[in-house]
Amino acid sequence: MTRSEHLSRRDWLKGAAVGLVPLSIAAAIGLPPARKALALASGSSSALDALSLSPQWLNGPALTPKALTGKVVLVAFWTYSCINSLRVLPYLRAWHARYRDRGLVIVGVHTPEFAFEKDPANVRQALSDLDVPFPVVLDSDWRIWRAYGNNAWPALYFVGADGRVHGHAAGEGDYDRHGRRIQALLAGVPGPAVPDDLSPVRAVGPQAAPDFADLGSPESYVGWGQASAFASPGGLRQDAAKAYRLPDALGLNRWGLAGEWRAGEEYATSLAAGGVIASRFHARDLHMVLAPDQPGRPVRYRVRLDGQAPGADHGWDVAPDGTGVIDRPRMHQLIRQTGPVADRGFTIEFLDPGVRAYVFTFG
Repeated sequence: MTRSEHLSRRDWLKGAAVGLVPLSIAAAIGLPPARKALALASGSSSALDALSLSPQWLNGPALTPKALTGKVVLVAFWTYSCINSLRVLPYLRAWHARYRDRGLVIVGVHTPEFAFEKDPANVRQALSDLDVPFPVVLDSDWRIWRAYGNNAWPALYFVGADGRVHGHAAGEGDYDRHGRRIQALLAGVPGPAVPDDLSPVRAVGPQAAPDFADLGSPESYVGWGQASAFASPGGLRQDAAKAYRLPDALGLNRWGLAGEWRAGEEYATSLAAGGVIASRFHARDLHMVLAPDQPGRPVRYRVRLDGQAPGADHGWDVAPDGTGVIDRPRMHQLIRQTGPVADRGFTIEFLDPGVRAYVFTFG
């Protein structure tokens, strides 16, 4: 599939499953080979058993296979800093509210990409911030992910009352079709009639639908492990402090650093106040996954769009004057263009030392 077909932002993970990513990377994260992908979609009865591979559950007690027997279960793989996962949440909330009394159980499988997403306290805070109402199992060692042969965030598995997977979807979109599939599975369970209409779903902020038609920028990782299109002179220095400067001009979909930074495998850390990240992009929305280097030490920042405060084009987490604060590890929506989408220059200056920058994503 192409980006316009609503593929997950984690394209490199899916690429690994079909040989588009170096095998060393795939092996390092334990990615299942392509022949195992969708292994449970062929009618295996182990779909519910696999949820018992982790003892850590949030938003309620652990759900055993016995407790789920006879239920229609929607298993949703996600991770809380992933923009694609966030944009699916409004539909999961709506289906939970609409069908839970009719026998639908939604189980979120939180499989982390970044190390901070393994911390139960961070996930618990995210569930509160994001208003996630359904139970979530923490898959911090990827055991459930591997058991399902999964290869994308987000991914949905539709498990019938017989305990077997009756459908699978990776990435965003096709929500009406997913709603119809839920209705069809519930229709086979004794109980009141299942409503056959599809209620509209309203989403705001980062969870609103993306503008795929005008999306011309791919995600860009900042840590050296997956970094690409880095434009600052001299390249990234791995795991060591370096004074960076921006190039004289940034080409489209190129990015750079200015100031004192240490580039680690997963993220880059600013070592002094005044550190800058700059990018030239083409998309309605620009997001970054950011975290303070030390808990309890917020980092202030200032965003500029083509050298000016973003004004009406500010993102959900930014004031019109471009200011914002990083107080915990999460995704920040920094830009949402209100007019025609065009190539734009973006900079973010960190007014305090100690920020961790992980990835740019767009929408």
